[in-house]
Formats: sequence, C-alpha cells, structure tokens
Amino acid sequence: MTYPESRTGSAPPTASTRTILVADDDASTREFLAAALGRLGYAPTLAVDGRDALEKARRDAFDALLLDCRMPGAGAEAVLSDLRADDRAASRLAAAFATSAEVTPDTRRRLLAAGFVGVIEKPCRVDVLGLALASLGRSSSDASVLDDAQALAATGDIRTMHALRALLRDELRELDADLATFLDRPDALIERLHRLRSACGFCGAGRLAGEVKTWQRHLEAGGTAEGAARRRFQSALRATLAALQDAAP
Repeated sequence: MTYPESRTGSAPPTASTRTILVADDDASTREFLAAALGRLGYAPTLAVDGRDALEKARRDAFDALLLDCRMPGAGAEAVLSDLRADDRAASRLAAAFATSAEVTPDTRRRLLAAGFVGVIEKPCRVDVLGLALASLGRSSSDASVLDDAQALAATGDIRTMHALRALLRDELRELDADLATFLDRPDALIERLHRLRSACGFCGAGRLAGEVKTWQRHLEAGGTAEGAARRRFQSALRATLAALQDAAP
C-alpha cells in the first residue's frame, strides 16, 4: 500500500469530513492509520516525525492530531506543548490524541494531564480507533443526549448499536445506584469514568461523554468528587438513561 503525503481516504473529503494529522516515524503504522481513518470517513494527512508534524499543524487547521510519543525531532508531548504555545498555529486548539506501543497507567495519566484528550495503544484495531474518535469535535453543551447517526457510524449496523445501548443502559442503572460508593475512591472512580467514555462513544451518548470527560479531568487534577462537575454528570447520566429506555426496540 502506498499513501500520499497529503490527505487520503476511501472517499473524497466533503465539507463535513473531519481532518486528522497522523504523525509517526514508522511507515507501516502511518499506512495502517491512514487506511483505517479513510475507512472510518476521516481525511488523514501524514507526518513522518515530530518536526514535520509541528510544521504541518502550524500551517494547516486540523480537527484532530494523532501524535506518536516517540518520534525523531520531537515526541507527542513536545509537539503538543510547542503547538499550544504558538498563538499563530492553525491547529493550536485541535483535539490531540497520543499514540504509543507502551501505555502504563502512569503514562496515561501524564499524557492526559499534558492536554491529550485520549491515549491510543499501538497496535490498535480499526474499531478501537473509531471509538477513540467517536465524539471528536463535540462538547457537552451542544452534543445530543442520544445521536443515532453517530452510534451507527461507530458500530456499523443497527443490531450492534441496539445491543451496545442495552449494555450501556444496564451500566448506567448500576452506576446511578452505586455512585455514592465511589466518591471516596477517586482512583476507582476515574477508572470507571474512563471505561464509560468508551461506551458513550459507541452508543452516540454525546452529552454524557462530555460530562464524563469533564469530571474525569477534574478528578485527575486533584479536584473533589463532589460539586458542580458531579451534578452535571449525574444529570447527563439520568437524561441518557431515560433516552436509552425510550429508544429501546
């Protein structure tokens, strides 16, 4: 397989196609990610190392960045730090995902604290990549409680969508009932929220995904489990649960 340096995919990009910069010094990984992103409906642009990634991200506005943690010139953290500090960079505010072949809990926490919205372990499957990107560009304030189009894009067919939504419905019922037991165990709560974000992505639960992300980051920064973030999360949880019950086949 051969992919050009510029955007590539299984279909021509449209005005609504999300653009993603893929930076990795391994050619086979770049080819896999380019092909996978194309099949998922994204338009990838490839960078061969950290310097190349930074140059392209400064010049062009991307919806998201996939940055390898170990690249010649600059790894993911250095690229993101330089980019965020450059007020003139076109992709200064783009969502950034770190990719790595070795992801320990400490590494994940460090990368999230550095500003990455997600960490993707390599090698990854196409469905895992799609899940990580499922809520790209959405915020809890404008995301739908339940988005069928997003869920179908992530799951591939309506039967799988309904099956995963049934699992999410059961998980939300359990979490709503047991949430108080997690409030004095922040590490366990962070892990539970991390898993919940994945399920929200597959099920099109955009509003809840946004509140999960906000509360998780608040906790990782040392914030209390009580307060406004928890109340917004629980409100979104109950709204999503009601929507899942109404949408059940």
